Amino acid sequence: MPDSFPKETKSPSYASSEHSSIVSANSYNSSAGNSKTRGYFRNFIDSYKRADPSQLHNARSEDVEDGIASIRSDTQFKKSLSSRHVIMMSLGTGIGTGLLVANAKGLYYGGPGSLIIGYVLVSFVTYFMIQAAGEMAVAYPTLPGNFNAYQSIFISKSWGFATVWLFCIQWLTVLPLELITSSLTIKYWNDKINADIFVMIFYVFLVAIHLVGGIRAYGETEFLFNSCKILMVIGFIILSIVINAGGAGNDGYIGGKYWHEPGSFAEGDATSRFKGICLVLVSGYFSYGGTELYVLSVNEQAEPRKATPAAAKKSIYRILIIYLLTMILIGFNVPHNNDQLMGAGGSATHASPYVLAATIHGVKIVPHFINAVILISVISVANSSLFAGPRLLSSLATQGYAPKILSYVDREGRPLVALGISFLIGLIAFVSCTSHEEEVFTWLAAIAGLSEIFTWSGIMFSHVRFRAAMKVQGKDINELGYKANTGVWGSAYGAFFGVLVLIAQFWVALAPIGNGGKCDAEAFFESYLAFPIWVACYFGYMIYNKDFTLLSPLDKIDLDSYRRIYDPELIKQEDEENKENLKSRPLYYKIYRFWC
Repeated sequence: MPDSFPKETKSPSYASSEHSSIVSANSYNSSAGNSKTRGYFRNFIDSYKRADPSQLHNARSEDVEDGIASIRSDTQFKKSLSSRHVIMMSLGTGIGTGLLVANAKGLYYGGPGSLIIGYVLVSFVTYFMIQAAGEMAVAYPTLPGNFNAYQSIFISKSWGFATVWLFCIQWLTVLPLELITSSLTIKYWNDKINADIFVMIFYVFLVAIHLVGGIRAYGETEFLFNSCKILMVIGFIILSIVINAGGAGNDGYIGGKYWHEPGSFAEGDATSRFKGICLVLVSGYFSYGGTELYVLSVNEQAEPRKATPAAAKKSIYRILIIYLLTMILIGFNVPHNNDQLMGAGGSATHASPYVLAATIHGVKIVPHFINAVILISVISVANSSLFAGPRLLSSLATQGYAPKILSYVDREGRPLVALGISFLIGLIAFVSCTSHEEEVFTWLAAIAGLSEIFTWSGIMFSHVRFRAAMKVQGKDINELGYKANTGVWGSAYGAFFGVLVLIAQFWVALAPIGNGGKCDAEAFFESYLAFPIWVACYFGYMIYNKDFTLLSPLDKIDLDSYRRIYDPELIKQEDEENKENLKSRPLYYKIYRFWC
């Protein structure tokens, strides 16, 4: 037996516990049952100990998919997420504050026309990013840090350091941001009870999921949460169509009424209207934020080559139905000058446009269900932040960008120290009981908005550089287990579009809408805070490490470490077998496979 598989030794106490368990099974002895309980408790405590490096050999031997092993595969994260978890995550993860609450500001300042134009443009970029990230995730399924390491490898270390730290800060602040949003959501029902009571309940619930349940508990709760989100969206679509056609509510047939009065765009000249579209672009990135997390979970997928492409393909329905269709329906059912939208000053309380689409037309009861699912969605995103944030911190430590202690991973695959940091930052949410609640919300959201632009643009630019390095080094792209449907040009367009959005947002932040064209320093940093953080990290890394590399030379990029090389002939043979097998299947199955 190899040295890397040490013989199992048992202490006398453990042996006694095991013997007691046997006695319990045979004689139902209560004292033996207590010993068994103590055994479970001891195993639970031991699960928080650092993962044994000697077991990494086990990780390498298990990391084989269809007989194809990685060149290097040292991962301590457990493969506890199944295909159903990943597919549901690709559909529902990220549906929270951005989509359900914050887009109200885009509707108010831009109008339904700006809202739809902005979301259509960002939707294209979202799909390009998903394809690019999916290709590299299947090629590098065990790379520590996953897509967060791409930019350090394929662009430059300073770029990777700045972007990943900004992305990490975003997800660390998402927890308090979503918990504050949860208290704002509950105020729709009751604004008399201290908001911190609800923050405490949700905080303890989330801590229990990640500290006790681990990755499997996260996967199951996200599957449940995301199922509720998807069902709510389906119900909202049906209800909105019925309301608009006059089948529910007090207003009869609505049709395109609000596109004519108060209008498809907010009041103002052509410049103001264009600013409205620019404002919606950042809201769109914020709303789609979290889409990339299905790639972050590749290290914990049992079959990444099958799960990742399937999730990427199904994500197009999320784009078309969950985002674009619901934005269109909101534009038809909610006038952009409604005083209850976020950004309006005519009402003491602000509600989600999803709720307003029903309440302003006199529909009863249903808005409460919608608000309840919005609350679930907000908690779901907070749950995702405790999955993403600690793993990002662990990734930074693994890459040498943060203290090594943050790379601590326990025997259950939890990045324990990084998880503790996330819990501490989450305590910011307890400002909910103060008068500064919305002010803190604004500053936390300021970081989250632009961070997605940097992250997505970095992923797509990394994909362009990855393909270029493959060509320069003479690598065969047919060795890739999955190739992006949008190719290199889709990624190039997406990265370039991100630069344009940053420029447009700089203009909007400097002279915000409704300020008469005047510059406002506070409004600028509330909208553009992420940019100076990125610049400081980028040049700070360069100066501190005396590394002024702008782009890593293509011929020097390490393409082999952690890369899983697929046999092109085996892939071709498998594709042919799947086609032949599909011919004999029923028509409904063929239709399902075509679309899914």
